[in-house]
Amino acid sequence: MLFEKETHMTTWITICDTCKRDDWHHGDITHTDGELLASKVEAELSKYPSIKVRRHSCLMGCSHSCNIAIQAEHKTCYTLGNFVASEKDAKAILEYAELHSDSEKGVVPYREWPTDIKGHFITRHPPIPKIT
Repeated sequence: MLFEKETHMTTWITICDTCKRDDWHHGDITHTDGELLASKVEAELSKYPSIKVRRHSCLMGCSHSCNIAIQAEHKTCYTLGNFVASEKDAKAILEYAELHSDSEKGVVPYREWPTDIKGHFITRHPPIPKIT
């Protein structure tokens, strides 16, 4: 049986809560940049009912800092990074995740990407094959 088309599947944003930008030690060091970004994303989450957020310690993308993964079952998944803990970046992440959720295969045409998400993509992962 092949995967049937289904949109509005739950898309997960996994946020690295241990990420620190290179200049982290010059600012508020009571929270990592990843924790601050997660807080900004979580604050806007109620506007995006098809999106779930979770925090995870270390996505191993330290050279890109403020890393996230956008994932959904049976869809292409993405790793993004080099964000700052801003409301602008949080909104762009959520807007892209919503587009991902609305798409059949997790692939969003470039022309539809929010401007502030462009330049943040690090890797793309194909869906895990369904074993029959």
